[in-house]
Amino acid sequence: MADLYLWMKALHIMAVIAWMAGLLYLPRLFVYHAEQVSVGSLTDKIFQTMEWRLLKLIMNPAMVVTWICGLSLVVTPGLIDWSEFWPWIKAACVIVMTVFHMWLGQRLKSFVIGKNNISGQQYRIINEVPTFLMIIIVFSVIFKF
Repeated sequence: MADLYLWMKALHIMAVIAWMAGLLYLPRLFVYHAEQVSVGSLTDKIFQTMEWRLLKLIMNPAMVVTWICGLSLVVTPGLIDWSEFWPWIKAACVIVMTVFHMWLGQRLKSFVIGKNNISGQQYRIINEVPTFLMIIIVFSVIFKF
């Protein structure tokens, strides 16, 4: 794994950027979908298409590549000292981010069946979750606390 370390690290960073972009953008689409769109309208179908493509074509593959490359980095000998606190913090945050990703997929399904029950304002608040997790992850990795 040591020979592939820089390749895995580069791919991991690129995948995280793509995944984060989706995690930040999809809830923002949900804000406008919840506030501005009537169920069953042409605009509703357009939003569903945009949201579905973002989730399935960008976010899901980016999440999978993030996990594969991240796990390959974790098994690289000498890279992670699991007796320290920071890798556990990062791992917990990545798991929460993955659960959040899956929850967004469930929210998309609620729009598809016309049963969204979350307001635009609530989606605005929810949209802060990935930012908060990102801050914790970056600080824990950089400062190793």
